[in-house]
Amino acid sequence: MRIALIASPFISVPPKKYGGTELFIAQLAEGLVALGADVVVYANGVSKVSAEVRWLYAEDDWPIDGEMYSSLKDLNHASWAINDCLASADIIHLNNAPGLAFARMRGPRWVYTLHHPHLPSLTQFYSCFENVEFVSISDFQKLKEPLKRIRTIHHGIDLSQYDFQPKKQQYLSFLGRIAPVKGVHNAIEIAKRTGIPLKIAGEVQPLFKDYFDSKIKPHIDGKFIEYVGEADLAIKNELLGNSMGLLFPIEWDEPFGLVMVEAMAAGTPVVAFPGGSVKEVVRDGVSGLICSDVADAVARLSELSSIKPVAIRAYAQQYFSVERMVQDYLSLYREMYDEVTLFEDTDIGSQAAA
Repeated sequence: MRIALIASPFISVPPKKYGGTELFIAQLAEGLVALGADVVVYANGVSKVSAEVRWLYAEDDWPIDGEMYSSLKDLNHASWAINDCLASADIIHLNNAPGLAFARMRGPRWVYTLHHPHLPSLTQFYSCFENVEFVSISDFQKLKEPLKRIRTIHHGIDLSQYDFQPKKQQYLSFLGRIAPVKGVHNAIEIAKRTGIPLKIAGEVQPLFKDYFDSKIKPHIDGKFIEYVGEADLAIKNELLGNSMGLLFPIEWDEPFGLVMVEAMAAGTPVVAFPGGSVKEVVRDGVSGLICSDVADAVARLSELSSIKPVAIRAYAQQYFSVERMVQDYLSLYREMYDEVTLFEDTDIGSQAAA
């Protein structure tokens, strides 16, 4: 069974810094290869995984401009990749929306992992492809998508890449995009009201530069509120591992939130607002605290001392390891490889056969 994993061309697999989807693809590819699977990854030319890598575009191109050129580049990459693997792959696993438009083609089995938040226009697009096995990354996300073929597989990470740190320092951390929905301003408010220093790491995308300049930058003094820039794996290990708690005070329905698992891998509790998948990822009192708002987080922050780092790491290992994730996907691939898909019974399939 040959498996083709198709990423977008904009960010390397794995990413140097920002790129949750690309981190997922890299860890899935590495895990599949470790189990002896035949895997090819379609990404860009600076991608480096143990699997075979094929590329059309040589370099990273991030952040994208959001205009027609970027959409056409993603579409061109997807069509090239699918054309290249269509005859040889048994499973084509898509991770970019433009690639889904080619899933009407007969031959392989098609998988699509939903990395985007719920949007009615995307749901309508997904519903056109009944032959595709959709994978939601949380049950919360699954309930938003009325698709005939959909199952949840939670993300997992390679915990060996994250340094477990049992002794914490007296500061809070924030790691993620510097965007209003991520609640960076809430993290600053929690820090100020508790008197606990805050270290912020993340990408300032052009779209949200005004937010950073007006709501975040004025509070940064390099001492109590510190901005450390974008975070690679080394910075993540230092920032998360030593932190007494990761703040995840979101103001939207997060489909998953991989940074929460990264913090738990380091033995660091997560203090999160209950949006989207949070209650599936964080267990209150075991791996962190789920708080209703800033005031609740401030009131409960003293409870962090009762949550033991070794128990947090064990929780992450049990529920969010890359080994568990890879086995779940491999089971899906095998099931699809062995079955007669619905695609062969659809009108589209009959017309294609004719």
